[in-house]
Amino acid sequence: MQTLVLGLGNEYAGDDAAGVLTVRALREELAGDADVVESAASGLALLEVFAGYDRAVVVDSIRTGRSPAGTITEAGLAELGPARAPSLHQAGIPELAAVARRLGMGFPDRTRVLAVEVAGPLMFGARLSEPVAAAMAPLGRLVLEQVKRWASEDSGRGQPEGPPPGGDRARGDPEEHRA
Repeated sequence: MQTLVLGLGNEYAGDDAAGVLTVRALREELAGDADVVESAASGLALLEVFAGYDRAVVVDSIRTGRSPAGTITEAGLAELGPARAPSLHQAGIPELAAVARRLGMGFPDRTRVLAVEVAGPLMFGARLSEPVAAAMAPLGRLVLEQVKRWASEDSGRGQPEGPPPGGDRARGDPEEHRA
């Protein structure tokens, strides 16, 4: 089973860098268990990144306004709503999965999204805010736990834990973790 850990964001845009910086810090620790990819791309530009993987952990920042900055949200594909974007080029992860399936391209059957809530507008040249910087270590631990859980399932050392096949919890809202 091939696992992708994808960090999204722009490392020069303040809190938007959280996904990229988190996976960069995990690269050596994940060697052999997952391929670590950093990307500032979004929407359909990410389609080929997911091809060939059975599972994916996507690490990103989000701005919902529903939680304090630094709150980590964990969700599977079914728990994510459609992206609010002006075009398909800015599609979200669920839309990417649907497009990939329609085109006969591979897309990970099990996908988890771990995102840290940001507070303000993302500004070029800004530094990480204190709440987001404080959330990065717990965010990294959640990524490692998920990848190790999947690796354990592959080796037969443990019972499947976490989300069931398909990558999503059965029902309910995305899970939140406070940093």
